[in-house]
Amino acid sequence: MSAELEERTFIFARDIRSFCRKLKWDIINIEDIRQLVRSSGSVGANYIEANENLGKADLRMRIRISRKEAKESARWLRLLYVEPGKADHESERNRLIDEAEQLKKIFSAILIKLEHSDKG
Repeated sequence: MSAELEERTFIFARDIRSFCRKLKWDIINIEDIRQLVRSSGSVGANYIEANENLGKADLRMRIRISRKEAKESARWLRLLYVEPGKADHESERNRLIDEAEQLKKIFSAILIKLEHSDKG
């Protein structure tokens, strides 16, 4: 597995936390922020677990969870309320959504590769 991808997932989770600190913390946003922080951290945590190599089934499961958590992170980002007039916050949110989508695609590609290696 890739140390580069491990670092990328760390940066994603770190950037999510930085972004969330800038948002309005009202009753609704608080719950969405909590979910986002959990899912963004879980992307990398499960990838680290996948790297422990406890067998192919565990590897595939952890990669699937990482992909699912990246997908959830994108969803929570879209649900967050960004105050009108905060174009820099909206731009940052869009960048983070894009990164979540890219991570999801990377994990999907890893899963495809794992499935092909199992057949070969």
